[in-house]
Parts: sequence; C-alpha cells; structure tokens
Amino acid sequence: MQSFTYDEAFSRNIGWLTRQEQQQLRHKRVAIAGLGGVGGVHLLTLCRLGIGKFHLAEFDTFDLANFNRQAGATVSTLGLGKMEVMIRQARDINPELEIKEFAGGVTADNLDAFLDDVDIYVDGLDFFAFQARQQVFAACATKNIPAVTAAPLGMGTAVLNFLPGGMSFNDYFRLDDGPEAEKPLRFLMGLAPARLQMGYLADPSTVDLANRKGPSTIMACQLCAGVAATEALKILLGRGPIRAAPKGYHFDAYRNKLALTWRPGGNRNPLQRLVIALAKRKLGL
Repeated sequence: MQSFTYDEAFSRNIGWLTRQEQQQLRHKRVAIAGLGGVGGVHLLTLCRLGIGKFHLAEFDTFDLANFNRQAGATVSTLGLGKMEVMIRQARDINPELEIKEFAGGVTADNLDAFLDDVDIYVDGLDFFAFQARQQVFAACATKNIPAVTAAPLGMGTAVLNFLPGGMSFNDYFRLDDGPEAEKPLRFLMGLAPARLQMGYLADPSTVDLANRKGPSTIMACQLCAGVAATEALKILLGRGPIRAAPKGYHFDAYRNKLALTWRPGGNRNPLQRLVIALAKRKLGL
C-alpha cells in the first residue's frame, strides 16, 4: 500500500501554484462554522487544495433531508454527527491534518478560541443562523481576519468577501435595522442584489422565509465551494484582485450569467432599500 506524502498528494496543484505557495497553504489555518450543505464541501475542497490546519464548528447530525446537497449525507451516516463524518473524510484526504473541534457549534463563549490564530474564516453556517453569523463576522472584523461567504442560491452562488479595514458584515447587511422577521429578507437581498436565481424558481411556495425553509441544490453548494476556495487562495497568498464588500459577484450556472454587484452602503443603499420595501410588501411583512 502506498504511504501518504503531502508533496505527492498535492503535486497536481503545482503549476497553478508554485511549490513555495503550496507549502504556504500547508501551514495556513482556516476556520469553518457549519459542516452541512456548503460547509462540508468547503472543508473537502480546501483539504484537496492542501490547507493543513482547520478550526471546525458543528453540532448537528445527518438526516434524510440532507441527502440532496450535503457531502457527508449517506445511508451509512444517518444519525451520525456531521463533525465526526466530515473529519473522517478530511483525514482520508490528508491524515496529517491539524484539526481543532468545536462540537457544540460556534457560540459567544468559544468564539475567541474558534478564531485564535486563524488566517481566514469561510462561512458554512445555515442561512437562518443570523445571531451566530453576526457574532462570527463581527469578531473577524475585530481580529482583522478576512472572511468569505458564498451563498448557494438556485443553481448558482453569490459571493462576498469582508476584508480587514474594509466594509464590515454588519455595516453591509444591517440586519438589525428592522424587526427579527425581516432578517431573512435583508440577508437574501444583500447576498444577491442581482437576484439571478429568481427567474427559474419552479415552485415559489417552497420559499418560506417565515418558517425558515427553502429549496436547495447540490450544484449550488459545489459552486460555492469552488469559488470560496479560490477566494481563500487569493487572500491567503496575496494573489490576484479581490472584490470586497460592498462589491461582490453572483454566478448562475442555469442562466449562464455572471453579475458583478456593487451596493455602496450595503442594504442602506437607496436601491436596496426600495427592493427590500417591495419584497416586504409582497410577503406581507
């Protein structure tokens, strides 16, 4: 049986990366909160990129409703912890991984430890985990940790980077500017100002923001992982241009469209405020 060696395992990255850059990635530490739809694929993609250190937060277990999109969801993993399953898969890719586990999920009590000595945060939290997401991104801003969020929308992904010294997550989304019931709407509109996914929604009744439910696809999750890993590579290695909030982009594979978004002021932008107001009226909020 062939034994594992890091250089051989990730040798096919060389060419797009220099050998020196690959070694840099080997010693980078990435924090991921949530190991479900996007978070699980983030972890495996970053492992195959050769990232060597992770802080992982997850408390949930796999069930049947996860089968359509989550990398660790199989018949053999039903009822098992997502953390356990995804770490096993990750170590099958790189047995030398250094992993710190936060099995209760990310909380205000463990946030400092979760982000300790982290080079970048990649968001994998559930869409509706607003309190946890606000706390994590605020802590990243305080600690000067770059943060990437790639949202799975329809059959595409909407991407925002929050960089040290730039616009913060809370300043962009302004989730607390309205009542609690508005948060899903404000988050969705901030993520995807271009709204490319809405043109082919086959059954609008499946989008129920009030009850925290919505449809999803594996294509969107895999696209998210690809673009988030690319953004992480550029940030960690200081390579290439980075579109940072209030700039972002939205690629939709179904429509074969790429929209470069720019919302100065985030959700306080007059156009965003109008869109949110119209959506609120339509939803009766």
